[in-house]
Amino acid sequence: MRKPQFGEINLGAMAGVVVGGICGLFAVGIAPAIIYRDPAALFHTRILSLICWLISGLAGWVLGGQIGPRLGVRFRSEKVEIAAGAFGGLVPVLLIALWGWYMVTH
Repeated sequence: MRKPQFGEINLGAMAGVVVGGICGLFAVGIAPAIIYRDPAALFHTRILSLICWLISGLAGWVLGGQIGPRLGVRFRSEKVEIAAGAFGGLVPVLLIALWGWYMVTH
């Protein structure tokens, strides 16, 4: 099994940073937009959204770069590597969205 180095450039890392960065930009505003039924609430916390974009992009790079190649080698497929990297990018986004939901409801 291939063990990628920390921060190595590969397809999983690229998929993780794309998914983590784009979704992380809106992760903190999803809960207020749903609860208040106001799509403009996605953009009420611009600075916090920028911080979440950076955090989820970097975490998506690291997680996608570690998960993607391992599963890509196991299943012998680049498509699996990209999908696993995208899933790795979704992990920090989901954690930030859950944190945002907790902050709005409590």
